[in-house]
Amino acid sequence: MGRLLALSLLGIALALLGERLLALRNRLKASREVESVDLPNCHLIKGIEAGSEDIDILPSGLAFFSVGLKCPGLHSFAPDKPGGILMMDLKEENPRALELRISRGFNLASFNPHGISTFIDSDDTVYLFVVNHPEFKNTVEIFKFEEEENSLLHLKTIKHELLPSVNDIIAVGPAHFYATNDHYFSDPFLKYLETYLNLHWTNVVYYSPNEVKVVAEGFDSANGINISPDKKYIYVADILAHEIHVLEKQPNMNLTRLKVLELDTLVDNISIDPSSGDILVGCHPNGQKLFIYDPNNPPSSEVLRIQNILSEKPTVTTVYANNGSILQGSSVASLYDRKLLIGTLYHRALYCEL
Repeated sequence: MGRLLALSLLGIALALLGERLLALRNRLKASREVESVDLPNCHLIKGIEAGSEDIDILPSGLAFFSVGLKCPGLHSFAPDKPGGILMMDLKEENPRALELRISRGFNLASFNPHGISTFIDSDDTVYLFVVNHPEFKNTVEIFKFEEEENSLLHLKTIKHELLPSVNDIIAVGPAHFYATNDHYFSDPFLKYLETYLNLHWTNVVYYSPNEVKVVAEGFDSANGINISPDKKYIYVADILAHEIHVLEKQPNMNLTRLKVLELDTLVDNISIDPSSGDILVGCHPNGQKLFIYDPNNPPSSEVLRIQNILSEKPTVTTVYANNGSILQGSSVASLYDRKLLIGTLYHRALYCEL
């Protein structure tokens, strides 16, 4: 009887593991291939060789790149080189990416930047918020951008128990932001277990010097985040659920879920077209290729444009797609004056004139 019970329990456990594995493959879109959608007048950006995970562009046309992200288990083309912040002036005829100097006292050797966001204060001071993973920990760094010197002055490092696995950030004040946690746990093994079991424990946190709180939860893996031009709505990408969530911002900074847009790809960072309010999303058509890197079968890239997301039937179009022959693992796409920048998790970056 004891052996029969043990065999029954083993069978149930194996069935559960098999079901979870199949579900994970579906969440990763492990069988999906992408057909190329090319853009004219594009070239790879010189000086970005190991990822440009996030990009944010000021109204003046200055674009900031977060480069060199490293995560446990993720491929890297420059595993021993610290990350950095690059800048490109899109108003120049032939813009180049230049690395910004960072003020003394900041630990450059362990700089591992992830999501970024800019905020312009009432006195025109520009703040750059950077999700940082020094030694694979989680902090948010706040810098002041000093344009004349092409440098960043480090102002503050933020750590908090409600920020255990920060992915992306959207600044809403000089020391205020919303941030996504892509996992509930910070321990690598528990992260893998959480993803495998599909627990939907990830969330969005609001941070201010006076209050820190969870304002939305129940995501599979909350990833990219941004805000509508009228500042009324927060957009959140749930990468493994293939969804964009629209949340309404309340006066107390809480978020109320308004609608969910389902897509057929792994959605990463979200950018807003300043001229139209359209949403641009850097996507991963096949997540398995992204996380299990094979140079002979590299991860593909995809950029989607979402128009009228608040309408009953938003319009979704593919702006760019590539099978990995040019660009591998697109994570972000940002637009300024018909100039499109596409960044990647750990590969190159593309500049296109539309």
